[in-house]
Amino acid sequence: MQRIGLVVHGPEIIDSGCARSLINYLKGLGSVFAVLGGTMGRVAVIDAGLEDAITITPRRSPSESIRDLQDSSDVIFLLNQAKSRVSGLVFCTMVAAAAGTEKPLIAIDCGGRFVIVLSKDDGGLAERIACDLGLDLLPTPLLPGASLGEKNTIRAISAVIPGELVSINGIVIGRATESHVEIKTECGRIVGLKGIKPKEHGLEKLSSAKIDLGKAIIRSGSIRRSDGPKARFGEIAIKKANSRQEEWVAIIDHCAEDSFEAALGASLAVTVGDDTTIIAGDILARVGIPVIGIVDGDPDRLTSCTSMLPGSIIFRVMPGYDDLLGRRIKAEIFLGKRQIGIRADEMTKRIKTLALASGKLVEIENVSSE
Repeated sequence: MQRIGLVVHGPEIIDSGCARSLINYLKGLGSVFAVLGGTMGRVAVIDAGLEDAITITPRRSPSESIRDLQDSSDVIFLLNQAKSRVSGLVFCTMVAAAAGTEKPLIAIDCGGRFVIVLSKDDGGLAERIACDLGLDLLPTPLLPGASLGEKNTIRAISAVIPGELVSINGIVIGRATESHVEIKTECGRIVGLKGIKPKEHGLEKLSSAKIDLGKAIIRSGSIRRSDGPKARFGEIAIKKANSRQEEWVAIIDHCAEDSFEAALGASLAVTVGDDTTIIAGDILARVGIPVIGIVDGDPDRLTSCTSMLPGSIIFRVMPGYDDLLGRRIKAEIFLGKRQIGIRADEMTKRIKTLALASGKLVEIENVSSE
């Protein structure tokens, strides 16, 4: 029996029900092992009740997931649901270039409605699948990549909708003004943007660390464009909450997509920034972890999701002071660490004390069930 490795990318293909249908279809062609490539699809997998069908840990990029499946698969599929055919083609070819797999790699894109062979001879399998599913079979493209120099790197993104937010590793760096945008780094620092109206505050957040544009997650638009099933906390949340052996708290500072790795097993997570709080709160609700969010009421709105576990608390401060309070919390309570052993109620008291002392606290909101 043919061994089929399956990389499912993004929440949209899961929310639409296409991932479930495609997994069932491919089971008719061989034994299927499916993994998630990317981060935000984890929430969609949980909401759809597909944890037994799609492996969601550890966190891996689509190209890394493809490489992981090489030894155990005869053929590998990349499932995606892009905004358009052009954006789907760009995404699939970039993933294939980064993966460099030696096994047949076939992409099925339900948004762009195409099937494409990305590497090696597939023995006519892609043609059969395209016919069965009523999708277009497209010719194998040339594989692109980031333009690499000795010191400079340029990463281009095509099929962007003007007006969309552009983010690097979850941090918004600006808003697209053209359908083709470029980001240029020199020695790991952003030195140029093309087709993007920059957001200086976001660029400042990225200035403290070097960026590998070849590996960075660069996204245009919302991190979850589709509406899936109702957020499913239920058994997962209860199981995680009841399995804690000791109480510890994590801090998540402008890297919301790392929430699973940063806080899984914690009794509480402290989140700094409006979008970080919205995204991390939505992710961590699925595993029963409430958040203390430090916000100033100025979200970029990378997502429209608003789920948050009851028991979460939002500290809203005056505009521009969420980062400042976050730095104090990290320095004075966490002592520069990402996790510390402390009871959730004690952490709440200590943050409230710092917030009041700052003189910038506007309000405290307790999140309750509807």
